[in-house]
Amino acid sequence: MTRALVRLVLPDVQDLLREGTADDVAAALAPFHPADVAELIGQLDDEQAAQLVLGLEPQKRTDVFELLEVPLAARLLERIGPKELAPTVAAMASDDRADLVAALPDALEAQVMAAMPAEDREEALELAGYPEGTAGAIMTADYVHLSPDETARDAIEHIRQVARKRETIYATYVVDQDERLLGAVSLETLILAPPDETLREIMIPPIYGKVDDDQEAVVEKLRHYDFLALPIVDAAGIMQGIVTYDDAYDVAEEEATEDAHLMGGVSPLPAPYFETSLPNIVRARALWLSILFFTELFGGSILRQFEHTLERVVALVFFLPLIIASGGNSGAQSATLVIRGLAVGDVEPKDVWRIVRRELASGLTLGALLGLYGIGVATLWGLDDAPKIAVVVLVTLVAVVVGGSLLGSLMPLLMVRLKIDPAITSSPLVTCLVDVLGILVYVLVAGAVFPPPA
Repeated sequence: MTRALVRLVLPDVQDLLREGTADDVAAALAPFHPADVAELIGQLDDEQAAQLVLGLEPQKRTDVFELLEVPLAARLLERIGPKELAPTVAAMASDDRADLVAALPDALEAQVMAAMPAEDREEALELAGYPEGTAGAIMTADYVHLSPDETARDAIEHIRQVARKRETIYATYVVDQDERLLGAVSLETLILAPPDETLREIMIPPIYGKVDDDQEAVVEKLRHYDFLALPIVDAAGIMQGIVTYDDAYDVAEEEATEDAHLMGGVSPLPAPYFETSLPNIVRARALWLSILFFTELFGGSILRQFEHTLERVVALVFFLPLIIASGGNSGAQSATLVIRGLAVGDVEPKDVWRIVRRELASGLTLGALLGLYGIGVATLWGLDDAPKIAVVVLVTLVAVVVGGSLLGSLMPLLMVRLKIDPAITSSPLVTCLVDVLGILVYVLVAGAVFPPPA
């Protein structure tokens, strides 16, 4: 069901919640995929959402709860109560459960933990204890592990018995008696192998991540090897969990959202847009707007120092927006290309001189092209001193486009060296800095071409 169809059936679901019973809700939503039910819940107010959740049969309730945005799931848990939903939380995949528990207020977290079985409680606390942004924080402990001395026949029987409680069965892992990772075996390999062949004979050397690896590095490793899951070990090589492709997708979406916010000059929001409070949205935007305001103030100060030049040749003011926009746009373009190149691995910090040569060449070419446009405009407008104004515009455009291209391409590389997200150097910041540069170059060139009278 598409999002449009979810919205189409929403009024009927709301009517059912007002007039029907829990059994009616369960029957009506039985054909719906859990993802569609989660989408429906996201369209309801909290009271209706809680009513719908309580009307679902237990397994579907668990499946749906795993797909809800964590802030929404936490609100519903608080509204319905931990006693009612403790079985649902306990049945969730371990990574989803850990994310939910970590988002709860301390008092509610304690109540939820107290209502859960001891084994699930210990696992949730362990997973929730890993630092945010690491492989440990996004992994699940629900994986299939096998002994190296098991046969393919025994392994398949074991998988059949535990499959319903595991995140995936298509990738299985061979560990020794101390849980140290020895190898990996796919389900396809087990099915095609001779039944009496041992896993030691058919397993392959494992490719793995470590619990303290950055989550982006783990996602990149999954993408590079095209795995469905990646095993995660601790410093001693003991298997701790797996990161699956759906976890990787969530991380990629989270990182893309964060980069999009930074590239727009907004501090990353702590929750989805409509679930973020107005004060938090204002706070996320105010910081960068303030920084950019005071940076642009330098541009105003420069113009103030050269006001006599602009008074002598008022026509120079006509081209000021063009100069500023061209430099800022070229810098933003270069920053975008390099940031994306860094994200997908096409560009590395060691490529700095190759980037400088390329951006210098493209900046000169583009600056000259825009400068010719500026000469044409100055000529068509029939301005006084048009030839001199055209020279000012041409020289300035070449300088600011080259400067903007170099600044926009090199700042992300500098941020990577400083271990800062390069997206922070995107459009608003680069545009702001190049604006100031453009104003400075423009008034200096104009002062040289139109010197004050003796």
